[in-house]
Amino acid sequence: MSFSTLISSAQAASHLSDPGWVFVDCRFVLGRPSDGYQRYLANHIRGAVYADLERDLSGPVEPGVSGRHPLPNGAAFAAAMSRLGIDSSIQVVAYDESSGAMAAARLWWLLRWAGHGSVAVLDGGFTAWQSDGLPTNDGVETTGARNFIANFKPELVASGSQVRAMIEDGGIIVDSRAPDRYRGENEAIDRIAGHVPTARSIPYTENVDSDGRFLPKEQLAARFSELPSESTGDVVFYCGSGVTAAHNVLAVLHTRSQFPKLYAGSWSEWINDPSNPIATGP
Repeated sequence: MSFSTLISSAQAASHLSDPGWVFVDCRFVLGRPSDGYQRYLANHIRGAVYADLERDLSGPVEPGVSGRHPLPNGAAFAAAMSRLGIDSSIQVVAYDESSGAMAAARLWWLLRWAGHGSVAVLDGGFTAWQSDGLPTNDGVETTGARNFIANFKPELVASGSQVRAMIEDGGIIVDSRAPDRYRGENEAIDRIAGHVPTARSIPYTENVDSDGRFLPKEQLAARFSELPSESTGDVVFYCGSGVTAAHNVLAVLHTRSQFPKLYAGSWSEWINDPSNPIATGP
């Protein structure tokens, strides 16, 4: 059985010693880039390897051009996955501190973009794993390198020009950031506040409950009920840098079959072009 959206601790733990499964610790703290790796070194799921959001799951930033977390170069991403022991035969389990964190969904999205369907995010993350008393370890762990061959799906990515066209054509654009950032009331990360005109606000943080686990499927479906039921592939999600929007994409795909697009450059790329319109308020 292949898992392609979410997986529970109990389901994942039953495959802890399975050579066909790879657990990837994605913990990362914005503004403190070494913290996630230090947490991994101190304690992680037994056998897990570590993927760094900025080194492994993002490409180089081009000041004034790209967003804060550009998509990685295809060859570089394939090399990183190969180093982590992933190929087409592997079931990947990506995890964060909890499901409310962001980088595990980024790895999930990147692998789906690269054509790898057998990847799931650990529901509840490492916090749930520990609460369930499941095996952990410390220090660095490795797996044997494999040959990851990517089959990228460009149709999953929206460009800035496509988003501009959607504003004119009445397409559905979803802002995944916190409501105050969407309204332009609070912007502590990017240099310009506001949102893409016509975008609606569906914050990714509301996909999870107070324990950091994803809401039941029917509640997730209700969160995205305003999206068209038959053409989710025509919906574009964005956030600040293209990372947390993947969390919303994951939540949507857990409830329906259509894969929405991700504006990978997101707000931090959008504001680099002075000709792009900006909206504030509700």
